[in-house]
Amino acid sequence: MTGDERRQALLAAFEQLDARQQDILMEFAATLAARDDVPAPAAIRPEPRPAEESVVAAIKRLTRVYPAFERSRLMGPVSLLMAQHALQGRAAAEVIDELEAVFALRHAKTARSEKTMRSDE
Repeated sequence: MTGDERRQALLAAFEQLDARQQDILMEFAATLAARDDVPAPAAIRPEPRPAEESVVAAIKRLTRVYPAFERSRLMGPVSLLMAQHALQGRAAAEVIDELEAVFALRHAKTARSEKTMRSDE
């Protein structure tokens, strides 16, 4: 896929998202752009997302995929999303999409801070 094709595919995907999801994607893109080629920690073990995954199963999967950082930092956002699903009836797939973004963003921030600590030594 050429660079132009990739841009077009990304733009098409972006336009299908609602405003909140677009904001999350923009935050994630900004985080990636600011990384200065920080390699992803070796601890990440990608797992495919099952078609009919529950929110609880997604949290367990993402915890396995991103084991390197402090889980306490994710308690707030993860608890909020879980509550929106369980108490407000928010769709599981939508909540899982946001959970994946939260975990990926936290991972990017952790990798960036690790790089900063290494460069300060």
